[in-house]
Amino acid sequence: MSLDNTRLRKLIKLFYLNDKELVAALRKEITAERSKILGNSSGGGDFHVPFWKAAKEHISGVADLEEKVEYLISKDPKHRGRLYPELCNGFLMWWDESRRRRNEPLTISPKVVKAVRSFSDLNAVVRVENVLAIDIWDETSKVIYPYFSEMPILSAEAARLGIWLLSETLSEYPRDCFRVLDVLRGRSFDVRDVPLKGDEEELFLTKYEIVLRKWRDLREEYDF
Repeated sequence: MSLDNTRLRKLIKLFYLNDKELVAALRKEITAERSKILGNSSGGGDFHVPFWKAAKEHISGVADLEEKVEYLISKDPKHRGRLYPELCNGFLMWWDESRRRRNEPLTISPKVVKAVRSFSDLNAVVRVENVLAIDIWDETSKVIYPYFSEMPILSAEAARLGIWLLSETLSEYPRDCFRVLDVLRGRSFDVRDVPLKGDEEELFLTKYEIVLRKWRDLREEYDF
């Protein structure tokens, strides 16, 4: 996937890698993009999508996450065997604690919650998708955006930028309903944890421009 049209969670990861890690991650992205263009892509899809679907089914009461994760691992033990149990443990730690704090009737929203944000100055688009929207009995909502990466750990600043972009793109929801969830660590952030400071757009643009410039420079080394 081109980084001038990419997912928010991928950018949050790239923004907070050190220079060496960023170059390595960008080369991996470019290689995958080139393989797809040349028709050599494995076509395996997003590694995290089956897990996140299972997590949503767990919240809905359709499936037990631990059982579903065992099944998903059995279908692809080589790729899922290490991280899927860790994702499962982290998610359940967060979810069980959330339910203890606020044990109220809820349902997963039937709405498909997704949006895009264009950055014309950068000639780039950021996509927000695969969001978990939960409707609560009192007609309020929680909108959960997952961060799956092992490293870097989701920082307060990274979460703040994520919440800012969510509130910019999903403006039909109040800002205090957004959560950015570090799934592996079982920790979520909202505006009470990371109050917005007013510099989020400038900071996001600065970091995105750095990533895009490096990505475009590296891309010139590859034969497309």
